[in-house]
Amino acid sequence: MRNARGLKKLYAAIERILVLSHPLLRRIGYARLDKPFMKIESVTKGFLLDSQNCGQCIVGFTGLSCPMNCPKKMRNGPCGGVRADGNCEVEPGMPCVWVLAWEGNQRLREEEIPLQVVQPPVDHRLIGRSAWLREVRIRVEDSGHAV
Repeated sequence: MRNARGLKKLYAAIERILVLSHPLLRRIGYARLDKPFMKIESVTKGFLLDSQNCGQCIVGFTGLSCPMNCPKKMRNGPCGGVRADGNCEVEPGMPCVWVLAWEGNQRLREEEIPLQVVQPPVDHRLIGRSAWLREVRIRVEDSGHAV
């Protein structure tokens, strides 16, 4: 989380490029691209963010801390079992991902605290699929363009 600002800028740049690439991605076919994108995503997000590839990435809301690293898979804040030292109650040697999320959000220095946005539960059908391609489709739909 020490590099949250830079990583968020990088993540946003990748997202913008992918959204601009939507016509090409649609022409090739999102279903056909899902596996190759997932491999790239797995390596890059795994290395940079310790991502667990849930297919519905919310690290932009969690200070670049992947909430799927929580042993209880908490997506909307800590379970209440955070130890006094900030570590997890289930894995005592591991920092609570939500303590890391708070620290990451502080480093982002944004006026709004995205950590406060309630996230939907994990859709297990999306695990192992490309969150980037999913986000492109959502953004294009929200802008009113056909997907």
